[in-house]
Amino acid sequence: MSTKKSDEEWKCVLNAEQYRVARLKGTEAPFTGEYYHNKEKGEYLCVCCGSKLFEYYSQKNILRHEKERILCSSAKFDSGSGWPSFYQVYGSNGRDDSQTNVTRTEDNSLDSMRIEISCKQCGAHLGHVFEDGPKPTGLRYCVNSASLSFKKSE
Repeated sequence: MSTKKSDEEWKCVLNAEQYRVARLKGTEAPFTGEYYHNKEKGEYLCVCCGSKLFEYYSQKNILRHEKERILCSSAKFDSGSGWPSFYQVYGSNGRDDSQTNVTRTEDNSLDSMRIEISCKQCGAHLGHVFEDGPKPTGLRYCVNSASLSFKKSE
């Protein structure tokens, strides 16, 4: 999927909520997102460009991935925040997500400093990252379901 699109082109390929959240930096209402309660195993992709952002697999698959030295994020957890939450980005090395498809930017939009996360490939707004997550990273990537698509594992 091409990542260079005009606003009109994005409006043609995304539904209204996806466009509002991913392209206009909106936030979906808590506890309403399609993937908030999702427990299926698979990959979470950018809704705009299809870049792989997060994974969720069983413990058995995590161990297999670690043995193959593949860095994966099987890190979805219930933070109680109302949005899908992950403690690690796919391809990251602990807290270092610099080599992943996620980029961080300071966000002062609500009169408080937060860190926005976006898709590195297309600039889609994903959500924010906070320093109150579980071990091993202590991070909580709070992501809007409207910014994601899900590919169920076989």
